[in-house]
Amino acid sequence: MTRECEPIAPAALDELKSLLGPGGYLDAPADIEPFVVDHRRRYRGDAPLVALPDSTAAVSALLRRCAALGVGVVPHGGNTGYCGAATPRPGGREIVVSLRRMGRIRAVEPAGNSITVEAGCILQEVQAAAEAADRLFPMSLGSGGSCTIGGNLSTNAGGTAVLRYGMMRDLVLGLEVVLPDGRVLDQLRALRKDNTGYDLRHLFIGAEGSLGIITAACLKLFPRPRGHATAFVALDDPAAAVRLLDRLRAGLGDTVTTFELVPRIALDLACRHVPGCSDPFGAPAPWYVLLEVSLPAAAAGLGDALEARLAAGLETSELRDAVIAASLAQREALWRLRESIPAAQTREGASLKHDISIETHALPAFVEAGRSLLERLVPGSRLVAYGHLGDGNLHFNLSGPAGGDDAAFLARGAELRRAVHDLVASYRGSFSAEHGIGQDKVAELERYEDPVALDLMRGIKRLLDPQGIMNPGKVLRGLEEAR
Repeated sequence: MTRECEPIAPAALDELKSLLGPGGYLDAPADIEPFVVDHRRRYRGDAPLVALPDSTAAVSALLRRCAALGVGVVPHGGNTGYCGAATPRPGGREIVVSLRRMGRIRAVEPAGNSITVEAGCILQEVQAAAEAADRLFPMSLGSGGSCTIGGNLSTNAGGTAVLRYGMMRDLVLGLEVVLPDGRVLDQLRALRKDNTGYDLRHLFIGAEGSLGIITAACLKLFPRPRGHATAFVALDDPAAAVRLLDRLRAGLGDTVTTFELVPRIALDLACRHVPGCSDPFGAPAPWYVLLEVSLPAAAAGLGDALEARLAAGLETSELRDAVIAASLAQREALWRLRESIPAAQTREGASLKHDISIETHALPAFVEAGRSLLERLVPGSRLVAYGHLGDGNLHFNLSGPAGGDDAAFLARGAELRRAVHDLVASYRGSFSAEHGIGQDKVAELERYEDPVALDLMRGIKRLLDPQGIMNPGKVLRGLEEAR
């Protein structure tokens, strides 16, 4: 059993405030409030103090003192996560550490295609700095104007360009991390090859602040694309989408940057609830794909090459129809349809959301199995399965029956989530493709993860954080007994 701790003693708080100095913390309840509630307002906790260190040295001194005092620490980025990882628990037993004062871009190296930034940098600012150097930082998220690099790293963020560029883990060359005892792990290098022992950076990417605080990162840059071709394709089913993806990658290779699956119901919801959204086709189709190809150099033939491959699919009736954007405005209109789906589903009413991944070739069978399962469990429910088909990640969401009892539907959330995740497990997939574990999916991790993997995770946690002060209760539980 985890021993519950008392709220942080006033004397310990005074000591931390003195260490942080003027401007280095927030302690007024109104100032603390935004840091103790997640952005979806599903989790609320308590914290008597929000620390605002402005340097790696300040973070190091703070964690060293927290370790000595036995004070829990909750790292906080842009508060855009979905699983409550950045929200403290109730009881006032932890402080929040925000790196918003650590937002400096330390170096940009266009020749080496790298950028070194502090963890408090906003993703959009990093993208802009890369663009100013005629380079691309390809991480693309809807929350790009508020999420931070530290949060992106701690959750191993995904997004719409994973097919071409990979997850956040794939975009990292080096890290600087403050360990729970205050030591600084300095591996902030732009080396593309380095086989000197264990690659420790990967312990902290995706660890959700449970092993230390990432303070800076050296990230990969890429040549900035100047040629784009964007298409919206109508087709019969997800199997046709998988076949199309295979053909495009065989013919166009890594120029295929994005491949997003959209069901008819999602398109209907976007057109119904989001201004500026309209159906690009005259007749409805059961499924659609938003896809994009890109090249570093402007290439007049890129659109022609895409069009030729789509035309071949139309001739064999594997595709129903296709629209290729002829202007930037048309490209933005097609992207608006995809990006409006989450808001549209929220406006439609109650929904239950799942972040799953399956091997791409198995996704069509999984979608059909999931649809049948959910229809049996909740007749009239509406499956809204959309997202990153190119990398096997779907947002497998369920809206309640039209005109039904939202409260009764949501009350079955735990049952339906278990049913979906059990089905995912039967396909050897993941119940958390890109949103992490946080405090929301701790029990799911215990249920579905390989016991050997769980044992190793707990061993790593005990080695790096023997007192259990780093983000207690997140990802792994039951490890704070020493506190």
